[in-house]
Amino acid sequence: MPELPEVEVVRRGLERWVSGRTVARTDVLHPRAVRRHLAGGEDFAARLTGHRIAGARRRGKYLWLPLADTDESVLGHLGMSGQLLIKSEDAPDEKHLRIRVRFADTLGTELRFVDQRTFGGLSLHENTPDGLPDVIAHIARDPLDPDFDDDAFFAALRLRRTTVKRALLDQSLISGVGNIYADEALWRAKLHYERPTATLPRTRAAELLGHVRDVLGAALDVGGTSFDSLYVNVNGESGYFDRSLDAYGREGEPCHRCGTPIRRRPWMNRSSYFCPRCQRPPRTVR
Repeated sequence: MPELPEVEVVRRGLERWVSGRTVARTDVLHPRAVRRHLAGGEDFAARLTGHRIAGARRRGKYLWLPLADTDESVLGHLGMSGQLLIKSEDAPDEKHLRIRVRFADTLGTELRFVDQRTFGGLSLHENTPDGLPDVIAHIARDPLDPDFDDDAFFAALRLRRTTVKRALLDQSLISGVGNIYADEALWRAKLHYERPTATLPRTRAAELLGHVRDVLGAALDVGGTSFDSLYVNVNGESGYFDRSLDAYGREGEPCHRCGTPIRRRPWMNRSSYFCPRCQRPPRTVR
């Protein structure tokens, strides 16, 4: 699933290509693509038509398009394979095209939502006073947000009866960090993923947060991480941070720091990748 860098790359593309444009027509081509819009596809298309898109915003892994003349926004979730693409109006339809948005101007481009696995989708929601779609009001700020509160994060971390990787993936505590970048930040911090948060000194927590920011920033600089053709930016281009990974996806390969083979362990229906020498497990895990 796309994480913060991938979603931010898409947001920047949308900001450039759809901000300020007025919707002329919306075609919903698959009902699952609007299943989070409970009133259905026809209602989604009718309510979007005629409104101007005020910009493109993001919190964590979620992005949305505020409508300039209403208190509503179009919320987008990419799921496992969703793509928001800017295409020429006369370009051939993609095999898994789910939603098409055309604009009332002469630029000749349209917005397409393409989704092979149909886990993602678009929906229309009312905004909170803070300008967020109401369904994501509980999502915490991400560590690249200028208003992210480091002190509040450290305090909450110490109070949570959980482990450090679970905390990093808790979107109500810190948003935008998924499995890939959690493993990368923990490798850089030399912390095992099962380290209890209550045992993490503030200095180590601050160090970890710094590595999270560094990893996210480095991935953002190269367009995110693409292991296949499913994640692309609005122009259909892949990111290439996968070439810089130190832990994730490198089972059996030597650690870039000490040479010990990287291990993979099942974890919460996912996998955790770590160096058994650099990231020694806490005694309770051993």
